[in-house]
Amino acid sequence: MPTPINKFKAAIQKSEKQIGLWMGLTNAYTAEICAGAGFDWLVIDGEHAPNDLQSTLAQLQALAAYPVSPVVRVPIGETWLIKQVLDLGAQNILVPMVESAAQAEELVRAIKYPPQGVRGVGAALARASQFNRIGDYLQTANEQTCLIVQVESQVGIDAIEEIGQVEGVDGIFIGPADLGADMGYLGRPGEQVVKDAVLDGIAKIVATGKAAGVLSADKVFARACLDQGASFVAVGTDVTLFSGVTSKLAEEFTGAS
Repeated sequence: MPTPINKFKAAIQKSEKQIGLWMGLTNAYTAEICAGAGFDWLVIDGEHAPNDLQSTLAQLQALAAYPVSPVVRVPIGETWLIKQVLDLGAQNILVPMVESAAQAEELVRAIKYPPQGVRGVGAALARASQFNRIGDYLQTANEQTCLIVQVESQVGIDAIEEIGQVEGVDGIFIGPADLGADMGYLGRPGEQVVKDAVLDGIAKIVATGKAAGVLSADKVFARACLDQGASFVAVGTDVTLFSGVTSKLAEEFTGAS
């Protein structure tokens, strides 16, 4: 029995539009609610949400019963951490703050078993191999792992062409909030100059042949990114959705704001 087919990787390789949601509530119960909403992919965020290995595992287990693809954003692109997340069963890894082809090459090595990479061989203990019940997991896992690198600085944007030439990078994701901050617009990713930089970045990614992704809760801009050629777009976060709805309900009845 081979490693399960990575539907998300297959879809973005064919430039099929994948609509996603960011999850930062760090809870398997809310993750399962999001899983049933109809999104193509969901991000379990380990960079800005208080997720650890145990909460990430619980959410992966909750999502497994649904036809949705989990993407785990690690807090930093460290080989030892990526190894642990892969062993939990994550096939799609998103790494923040990538700024060079050399950095991307090291990340490719981190997610691949030898000889293509340096991922530690301990799959017999791992959920990823269904606890050694997938007999050829080691031989087939490399084909199904998906690496998405996140560019979110001007240096990263300038390096897109070089990053896009790295074999093993499956997608390049632009982070508008950090990019905007790096451009001098801290907390203002909606500035037109930032949006223009994101759209230009998407065009550069598409030109390299890699899949382009972005997160934007601005529905008009999210659609503009899709029109520009982005393959995978997250259109909101569970935290802001929950925060907004609860605040609105309270305001309707109490006048609080």
